[in-house]
Amino acid sequence: MKAFITDDVDRHQNDINDPIMIPAAAAAYRRLVEKVGKETFVGDWYLLDQDCIDQFARATGDNQWIHTDAERAKRHSPFKSTIAHGFLTLALIPKLTNTMDPEKTPYPEAEMVMMYGLNRVRYLYPIKSGSRLRARVELLELTPEKHSIEVVNKVSIEVENRSRPACIAETVLRLRFE
Repeated sequence: MKAFITDDVDRHQNDINDPIMIPAAAAAYRRLVEKVGKETFVGDWYLLDQDCIDQFARATGDNQWIHTDAERAKRHSPFKSTIAHGFLTLALIPKLTNTMDPEKTPYPEAEMVMMYGLNRVRYLYPIKSGSRLRARVELLELTPEKHSIEVVNKVSIEVENRSRPACIAETVLRLRFE
């Protein structure tokens, strides 16, 4: 089956009637296909503090001063502050989108939600320590399979009081149904 980039529900009708798709997956697909091309989520603001950046640096071994030395960053960085690691920004996507929170998941029918990968990632603006972030999600594509649906979302990470996003990433999720 192929991926879909349109919000034309009629085009998808044959795929959800395909007898190979289990009923739970077909029902979720019907609900989601109407949202392709639309913003589906705007998250709450989250404070990215220096402690979070330092913990990430310790966990990954990336202790570059631009991330961990506030005094040096204030004097020598063009940002005049420490900034978050790009990979920390990506690692926060599940938290910022509630994707993995069983109480708030946008995919309640799924038995399991798995991060399958990333398509494109762009860092457009550095995130300074002490910034507040939130995510906006737009559903780009769906690919139905027998027991799963592959979901491609465009996730924009916004920084409070900034006009352009800090990061835009296409996330690929697999929703598994039983």
